[in-house]
Amino acid sequence: MNTPPPELPEERLASALAAGWGLAVASLAYRPVGFGSHHWEVVDGGGTRWFVTVDDLRTKRYEPDEPLDRAYGRLRASLGTAVALAAHGLDFVVAPVPTLGGAPLSRVDGRFAAAVYRYVDGKSFTWGEFDSGEQRHAVLGMVVALHRAPPAAGAPAAVDDLRVPGRADLEAALAGDVPDAGPYARRMRDLLAAHPDPVRELLADYDALAARLDPARFVLTHGEPHPGNTMRTPGGWLLIDWDTALRAAPERDLWSLDPGDGSILAGYAAATGVTPDPELLELFRLRWEVADLSAAASRFRAPHAGDEDDEATWQILASVAAAAP
Repeated sequence: MNTPPPELPEERLASALAAGWGLAVASLAYRPVGFGSHHWEVVDGGGTRWFVTVDDLRTKRYEPDEPLDRAYGRLRASLGTAVALAAHGLDFVVAPVPTLGGAPLSRVDGRFAAAVYRYVDGKSFTWGEFDSGEQRHAVLGMVVALHRAPPAAGAPAAVDDLRVPGRADLEAALAGDVPDAGPYARRMRDLLAAHPDPVRELLADYDALAARLDPARFVLTHGEPHPGNTMRTPGGWLLIDWDTALRAAPERDLWSLDPGDGSILAGYAAATGVTPDPELLELFRLRWEVADLSAAASRFRAPHAGDEDDEATWQILASVAAAAP
């Protein structure tokens, strides 16, 4: 996210880091990287650098009234999976540092949860096209290793039920239920009123494809192995941001990897013996669009001020809604 959450004073975050990890915080610097979570670079009293991720648990809920404890439980399972995978020797997994009590993250307060990572020096990337064929094949290699890992290597992982956080807000917004909660509320209501059928068709297509899933094919998945979740270091390529880790169909990690010529999908089949299913590749492509629309609906049905992150969310909403089938 581009801006820190005003509801989370840095003093409260520093106290949570001290209580959860024993970190004596000397400095906190907000880093506007990624989209969805908040990030800080932290230096402790001994001069060691850390990277801290904070999630607003409200954005992880399936339903607007779902208890935040359930959203926290899902996030804990995903990050716990990363810890377990790293412990089983998957050295490309950037896992959180466990708390003093051995948990992969900790509540800052009722609304926010924090995870701490050792600071990694390397080249970062952004969402979008892969920087090179080398990067694309490096991600394929990490995905293959992850999918071939035995289930015990990621024991905490939950099973993908294909529910999308915020979908209930999207359904409500499509029905015209958009409170006047901020500057983008009316704009969203008008946009969805102009494109209701394409968005409803998108949801129907998603649900129809979801019914084809066979849990017998499920493997450990990252969920978002796009360029922005990779790093190149002197020691090799890494995958970061494991908050979406789940046991799921392999296509969950494959739909965005292929450059369009089938080479990556063929490479995956050769390495694993599993041929990617075109319909399930389409399912997870649609899921990305449904997730973007749902996240925007949740944001704009709630009080918002019209900040930089709201504008970025609006741009995503407008582009996805306009491109819906």
